[in-house]
Amino acid sequence: MHITIDADSLRSEIRDKSVRVIDVRKEEEYKKSHIPSSVNLPLANLLSDDSPEKVLKLIQSLGIDDETHVIVYDDTFGALASRVAWTLQYLGHEDVSLLDMTYGQWTSLGLESDQKIPSYESKTHSINLHPEIMATADYLEKEKEKENVILLDNRERLNFLEQHIPGAINIPYRTLGAPDRILKPKTEIKRLLENRGIKSNGEIITYCGSVGTLSGLAYYALKSVNLPNVKLYVRSFKEWKDLKKPIQKQEHATYWDLSAE
Repeated sequence: MHITIDADSLRSEIRDKSVRVIDVRKEEEYKKSHIPSSVNLPLANLLSDDSPEKVLKLIQSLGIDDETHVIVYDDTFGALASRVAWTLQYLGHEDVSLLDMTYGQWTSLGLESDQKIPSYESKTHSINLHPEIMATADYLEKEKEKENVILLDNRERLNFLEQHIPGAINIPYRTLGAPDRILKPKTEIKRLLENRGIKSNGEIITYCGSVGTLSGLAYYALKSVNLPNVKLYVRSFKEWKDLKKPIQKQEHATYWDLSAE
């Protein structure tokens, strides 16, 4: 599985008709213009019921079977696309990638866009869940005390300082992207992780504010540098608070705590 795919490779696959492109923006934005041949799956539609059975019906209706190469894009720095891609991966779809740029960046390069809404025959897809990439609140509470488990909070720095899950390290989602790409080059991501003392041989659990979008982007940033054991706490900090789990506040912020990187 390639974590990201560039524009030239995507255009080639579209010409060969060997790919299903998913646009996760709102329906009204999609209808105005989109990457040619792409289908629309707004993130809100997915999140309204992201049970495996419901997601399976959705992707089958888009003409996706087990062998289809799926590429997902958004116009929100890759976070929404990441959440959809992760859901497909959790379901058991092996061949899913993120477009390495947003739709706005795609159009700013003068690349093709379209208003045609394609239709595809429904396909059959299996379910082969990958629980090893998902963390629940109970799992997190049990595992986070272990020495080789790192909890990664991907919210804005000030949100983290105000309250976070005890023991978490903060890497704000904005530090993961580049000006023209949804993710920094691998060398820069590795350096960022090293600076924060994150070793590659541990288990890393990412979380954000509510539905796992910002932390979904972090999940793929970590996978892009081949970290083997990464999980997404999908329900994130909102659920943790709702469950009245322990919360920590940063009492004495240092310059590092307040800086962007």
